[in-house]
Amino acid sequence: MSHWIIGSLICTLLVAGAEAAETKPGWQQQWEKIIQGAKKDGQVTVYVHSTYAPVLTSGAFEKAFPDIKLSVVSGVENDLERRFTAERRAEKYLADVFMVGVLRSNDFKQAKYLDPIKPVLLLPEVVDESKWWQGKHYYSDPEKQYLFRYVASAQIGQISYNTQLIQPKEFTSFWDFLNPKWKGKILARDIRLPGTGGSAIRLFYFSPEMGPGFVRKLFAETDITLFRDRRQGLDWLAAGKYSICFWCEGVEKANSQGLAVDMFGRMKEGAGLSAGQAILTLVNQAPHPNAARVFINWFLSRDGQLNFQKALGKADEGSPDSLRIDIPKDDVDPKSRRVDGVKYVDTEQWQAMKSILTLVDEALAQAGRK
Repeated sequence: MSHWIIGSLICTLLVAGAEAAETKPGWQQQWEKIIQGAKKDGQVTVYVHSTYAPVLTSGAFEKAFPDIKLSVVSGVENDLERRFTAERRAEKYLADVFMVGVLRSNDFKQAKYLDPIKPVLLLPEVVDESKWWQGKHYYSDPEKQYLFRYVASAQIGQISYNTQLIQPKEFTSFWDFLNPKWKGKILARDIRLPGTGGSAIRLFYFSPEMGPGFVRKLFAETDITLFRDRRQGLDWLAAGKYSICFWCEGVEKANSQGLAVDMFGRMKEGAGLSAGQAILTLVNQAPHPNAARVFINWFLSRDGQLNFQKALGKADEGSPDSLRIDIPKDDVDPKSRRVDGVKYVDTEQWQAMKSILTLVDEALAQAGRK
């Protein structure tokens, strides 16, 4: 009799356990399997633009998933692209996830190095589009499957000035920079090379109040000087050799160190929305497929995006503005925050860059420059 009772109890417990498992939502059962697979993977390797490297070296992911090592490969986009492409040609499959800008990400998609990321999104707080700006996910590929965009920062032109030579109150419109009084006093990073300024020039090009005509006049009629060495541009601006700089880098840090440089604020034509380096992609033939899925879902979760903003909020340039709207924005650079009532132009229309750069070449040729 006692054996029968014990057997009945065991059966009851087994049935109860099975029923409990069945009551778990499908996503949770799938997530638990992925977690177990990720532990077997042991690590995830993420290639990231150096600007965003502090996010991954903050220790937040390892704290959430101590059994998964996060291996970070950081650098500028061109170096990362050369390294990754060389690895793939040599049939070395080392990368799991890529976090760079839209142009490089699209290059990888065209080379068929990516798997769709959309099917990998699993956690309810990630999948729930009501947690994201304007109630939707943003993708930068036509299929809306591969290039997940998680940032839309206000882009106000990235124009700086020498504080001893310029009164910023004189400038309320982008057209004010084309005033003949500034001819020969404007400096710009050579936009034809990869780097800072791509989003800003797309703002000029696509704004209904500026358009291609503004871009042509900027490069053809201002006697603009181009530079390619990022340090040289800032040095020239700080020394007063030029009064205005389009797309100088490191201005805010230089200002905090007492140099005579600062950034212009928002002009009346509004602002753009830029993703910066915030395109998340899943590499195909990834060596750690389950760990890659865990990382992607964690990174796009509330905790992941909160860590993203906090980590970059401590960096020199301040944090971009995550497209998640259920997190505080205290760590976001005030100039990068999206603000209600501002006219925004989405500057992630990167497919137009070829036409824009052709226009720049034509304008420079018109001015007798190269």
